[in-house]
Amino acid sequence: MKPAAADPARLDVAAFAKAQAALDGRLRLARLERLGSATLAPADGEAGEVAWSVRGLWRQPTGGEPEIRLHLVARATVHLSCQRCLQPVAQELEVDRTIRFVPGEERAAQLDEELEEDVLALPRTLDLPALIEDELILALPIVPMHEACPQPLSYDADAAAETDEGVEERPNPFAALAALKTRR
Repeated sequence: MKPAAADPARLDVAAFAKAQAALDGRLRLARLERLGSATLAPADGEAGEVAWSVRGLWRQPTGGEPEIRLHLVARATVHLSCQRCLQPVAQELEVDRTIRFVPGEERAAQLDEELEEDVLALPRTLDLPALIEDELILALPIVPMHEACPQPLSYDADAAAETDEGVEERPNPFAALAALKTRR
């Protein structure tokens, strides 16, 4: 395979898959800006890394177009804000996905509706780090939480009472109805 075909930033997907080649490596999390904007900086200041591997898959069915796929595996630990205690929580992200590539956006959209597998339009070159980042973003939990928060949640009843004191009591709308009912 040509060296340009194995460049993760400009991967020739068709040539890579046809050669049934494999690549692996590590990406610094600090390099993935979109993922970084959805996460917290770790307490130790070390952003960490994403360990990834990709393997090309090629199948030529009789009388049909070649089936081009990439099998992507990526793992990283990111820090998110726990939705219960609002403290940082380390979250393991794992991606293990096979993506099929087809010529043209229309064909990709059509097959994506029909098939259960992930389908993308075949690009001239693929930015593999961007694809890895996309898949890790999709793997983020909707509601990150500790299994057991490190500190119990505190409820300050005095502070709650102070904020309640400044709120005016609104009349119950049904009290007026009750008054009309008793007049009869």
